[in-house]
Amino acid sequence: MMNELPATWAQWLGDETSQPYWQSLHAFLAAEADAGKAVYPPRELRYAALASLAPADIKVVILGQDPYHGPGQAHGLSFSVPHGVRPPPSLQNIFKEIARDLGHNPPQHGHLQAWASQGVLLLNSVLTVEAEKAGSHRKRGWERFTDALVARLSREHAGIVFMLWGAYAEAKTGLIDTARHCVLTSPHPSPLSAHRGFIGNGHFSAANRYLLAQGRTPIDWALV
Repeated sequence: MMNELPATWAQWLGDETSQPYWQSLHAFLAAEADAGKAVYPPRELRYAALASLAPADIKVVILGQDPYHGPGQAHGLSFSVPHGVRPPPSLQNIFKEIARDLGHNPPQHGHLQAWASQGVLLLNSVLTVEAEKAGSHRKRGWERFTDALVARLSREHAGIVFMLWGAYAEAKTGLIDTARHCVLTSPHPSPLSAHRGFIGNGHFSAANRYLLAQGRTPIDWALV
């Protein structure tokens, strides 16, 4: 799996992918494939979030949990779905908050590559999932890998906005040097919690204010 990582990330994270847990994760995923299980996203899209930008280009990190587990939904970017797939409820609530916060009309699609192209790392903590089984690939090694990635970003870079929505993501705050970065937390955009504080959190305008204060170009959160 190390060879599947984009070259820039493979070099940057090479020491992590040489660890025994990484080999165990590789063996687990190989066994899932050998057993004929459907795993999302497709193998070629597993590292799509990392393929979109290099570590030095990251301005914002939006941390999800694990990929969508329905057919045709997951394509390697947290919260995002391919063109032609109806935005799931959490993503619809993200668009509602952007509309409230910035006045952008919700788009007719849920493909977030335009954000990634501007420096938004749309990273799930767990990068794979078995079809129709949410959370099925947790505690197999992905969390150690993505935690190490977040911690290294925090340590080696400065001025990144981390959006941590919900208790699961907020627990990652300890990986981040809050003196060097901006950490924004709120309830998750899930329909179960969005109206307990996600709607109204102002994270998208806050991120842009912080980036401007750092002398960086803000994110255009509008999607067309």
